[in-house]
Amino acid sequence: MELYYIYHSCFVAKSESALIVFDYWKDSPEKKLHELIATRGTRRLYFVVSHFHEDHYNSEILYYAGSRLIVSYDTQKRRRIPKSQPVAILRPGDSYEDENLRIDAMRSTDVGIASLVTLSDGTTLYHAGDNNNWYFPENEEEHIRCSLDEMEGMFLSNLREVRAITKKVDYVMFPVDPRLGNEMLRGACQWLQQIETHHFYPMHGWERDDEVAAGIAQLKELFPEVEFEG
Repeated sequence: MELYYIYHSCFVAKSESALIVFDYWKDSPEKKLHELIATRGTRRLYFVVSHFHEDHYNSEILYYAGSRLIVSYDTQKRRRIPKSQPVAILRPGDSYEDENLRIDAMRSTDVGIASLVTLSDGTTLYHAGDNNNWYFPENEEEHIRCSLDEMEGMFLSNLREVRAITKKVDYVMFPVDPRLGNEMLRGACQWLQQIETHHFYPMHGWERDDEVAAGIAQLKELFPEVEFEG
C-alpha cells in the first residue's frame, strides 16, 4: 500500500486493487492526484468525503464515471448530491463494505465523519476529516461553540470509539493545524498516546509548512516508535 499527500487534507491510498481519494479539494501543483487517477489501470476508484466544508470537497468527483462515491450525510445534503449517485451516505456508526475495503464511519468533533478504512489485506487507515481536539484557548468563541472542557471530552470520547474497534492503525492522517497555536499538537499527542500508530501524516496545515514541520519534529522526539511523514 502506498499513501500520497496531495493538498491540505487530501490523500490518495493506492493498493493492488483500489485507488482511494480522501477529501479532495485541490490538486497538488504538479497535478499528482490527476496523474494517479489517469494511471490507476484496473484499480477501482473511490472518493471518500468526510464533510461538506469547502476545504474538503470538490464537485469534480461527481463526474468520474465508474467511481464509487462515499460521502458523509451532511455532504450529500449540503452539496445537494442526488441520493442515487453515492454508493454510500454515511453517518457515525454506519459502515460500507465491498470486495476491496471496509469503511467504518466514526464521530467527529466537527461536522461529518472520520473514516476508519480496512483494506482486503488487513491494512488499516484512519482519515480524521475534521476530528481533532480543537482547543483554541486564545480566541475560543470565534472558533468553537462549546467550552474547552467540552471539546476535550468529545475528542477523548471519539478516541475511545476508535479503540473499541482497533487499538492500532497502520496509516493515520490527522490535523496538525497551526491556527491552534501552542495547542497545535494537543489532539495528535492524545491520539498517539492511545492508538498504536505505524505511520502518521499531518494535514490541515493551511500551507504553513514551517510551523507544521516544527510540530512534527516535536512529535518525533515524543514518539520515536512512530514513522512521521511530511
